[in-house]
Amino acid sequence: MIRIPKIVCCFSLIVAALRAESYDLQEAVAKALDRYPAVTASAEQMAAAAAAIQLAKTSFLPRVDFSAQLNRATHNNVFGMLLPPAGVPGISGPVLGTNSLASVWGSAVGFQVSWEPFDFGLRRAGVGLAEASRKSAEAALIRTRFDVARAAADAFLTLVAAQQLAVSAEAGVQRAEVLQKTVAALVQAQLRPGADLSRARAEAAVAEAQLIQARQAVAVAKAALSQFVGSPPEGIATRHQRLLELPPPAAPAAIAEAHPLLAQREAVLQEAQASRRVLERAYYPKFAVTGATYARGTGAMTDGRRLGGLSGVGPNIHNWGVGFSVVFPLLDWPGLKARREAADHQERAESARREQARQDLSSALARAQAELDSAWRMAQNTPVRLEAARDAERQAVARYKAGLGVLLEVAEAQRLVTQSEIDDSIAKLNVWRAMLGVAAAQGDLEHFLKQAGR
Repeated sequence: MIRIPKIVCCFSLIVAALRAESYDLQEAVAKALDRYPAVTASAEQMAAAAAAIQLAKTSFLPRVDFSAQLNRATHNNVFGMLLPPAGVPGISGPVLGTNSLASVWGSAVGFQVSWEPFDFGLRRAGVGLAEASRKSAEAALIRTRFDVARAAADAFLTLVAAQQLAVSAEAGVQRAEVLQKTVAALVQAQLRPGADLSRARAEAAVAEAQLIQARQAVAVAKAALSQFVGSPPEGIATRHQRLLELPPPAAPAAIAEAHPLLAQREAVLQEAQASRRVLERAYYPKFAVTGATYARGTGAMTDGRRLGGLSGVGPNIHNWGVGFSVVFPLLDWPGLKARREAADHQERAESARREQARQDLSSALARAQAELDSAWRMAQNTPVRLEAARDAERQAVARYKAGLGVLLEVAEAQRLVTQSEIDDSIAKLNVWRAMLGVAAAQGDLEHFLKQAGR
């Protein structure tokens, strides 16, 4: 009865291990770029912007319309002008002087071709605006991929740090348990007071609480990484041996001109400039060459007679025409002027945002470089602290066993060892994290990912 739950538990652990996906840093970032929905959304926006270019190019093509109509209606006509209203169909033919409700058949069919031979560069400016929008969408996609890669790498480093914290906490629990057994033996032999055993148990409980918190941090970090790689948190495992080694010193970095943030701001600025060029070419006359051929049929005669049967169902009177027209919206100038002023302000605002982005990146790079220098010096110091803490712990245990020391001294020494182990492992990861910050401010993660994945 007792073995069955143990067998089930072991089987569950084996199944979970088989289902677990193991990632190194490069693989986690690649998986995030492949699965994260924000990347897909940006890619689709870029595809939509590319399709908009083809739409803008269709404005150079002539417009061809075909229409056909069959109706049954009265044929009364009224002389005089009527301003174009809605809901009043037009009627042609002479005034008959009658007001009859009798109806006749009518039909019409025709083609019309309209083409704008020149537009003072308006259509080309529209195509330029569509191309600038596509470049802006492409820059947004690159920026999104860059941000996702950085966030996924940071989540991976956070998980590794939490795992190392758990490893150190487990070692602390083991030390506390060994100490508790040692104290229990000494108390039982009446070589130490019973209060020491109570203190040893308290220290073991504190170490166990630290381990629980460390495991919670691992679970939270796995949940954070799972949103990028698209795997369940319990099925995530890491390969991070390289990240536990100290990387070689890096040369001072500079901001890349192709930084995704700067490229995006530049693309948005170019889009604003393209929009302004469209407005600059909007206040020009619109010229059009138009040709039409059509045929109409009617069952009513000019003398008022109505033809019977199906007369008028089929078009029987043909016409054609060719014309050249010009339209100049004189009163559009105030509105276009206001829109141009708004476009000028928008362009200057985007230019200022680009310069602000450059300044922010310079400041971020300086901070990241300072953090890297500090992390590097700290990583060189922690092994010395760790070795000294271990020596102090061994001496404290020996003194306590020999009756020359107190338990408080041993407990403090063990806590110092645990903290030094944590600091030593985290110090190396902090160097990698600082290198990630430098690479992100510089605008190039490729070199960092290759270093971390060796």
